[in-house]
Amino acid sequence: MARPDKAAAVAELAEQFRSSNAAVLTEYRGLTVAQLKTLRRSLGENAQYAVVKNTLTKIAANEAGISTLDDLFNGPTAVAFVTGDPVESAKGLRDFAKDNPNLVIKGGVLDGKALSADEIKKLADLESREVLLSKLAGAFKGKQSQAAQLFQALPSKLVRTVDALRAKQAEQGGAE
Repeated sequence: MARPDKAAAVAELAEQFRSSNAAVLTEYRGLTVAQLKTLRRSLGENAQYAVVKNTLTKIAANEAGISTLDDLFNGPTAVAFVTGDPVESAKGLRDFAKDNPNLVIKGGVLDGKALSADEIKKLADLESREVLLSKLAGAFKGKQSQAAQLFQALPSKLVRTVDALRAKQAEQGGAE
């Protein structure tokens, strides 16, 4: 029979896995409490970084339908649960790991798909969601502007052609 406190911890972790867009597992061996506090701040507002027990977290992940992380639950493990933009949190982890080699990114999961440590680093190289959306909006605006210019050019070209025909007819009519 599981102890009530462990069952509650598993239920809480399973809910965090279900409600998160992404979860990144790290090894934090050798980091001080002050460094962990700095890491939590660098992840952004939409991420929660928690030191976890491997066995309980593995059970919780399986309850949440995530079995791809089972091999990563060894050694001291902490999980970054991301509810917002995963790129911002991945950048925070990558940048912190550059300055603090004791932080090791093991892997993670993004929208149910397993990610390796290298894939998380590639995710960190992406631009943020807002930047990508603004680039997309700019591209749409550019295409709309080109279409508007094209639609304006057709009637004005038609008017110039009709005027040229009138002028030509007037010349031919006056020459006769």
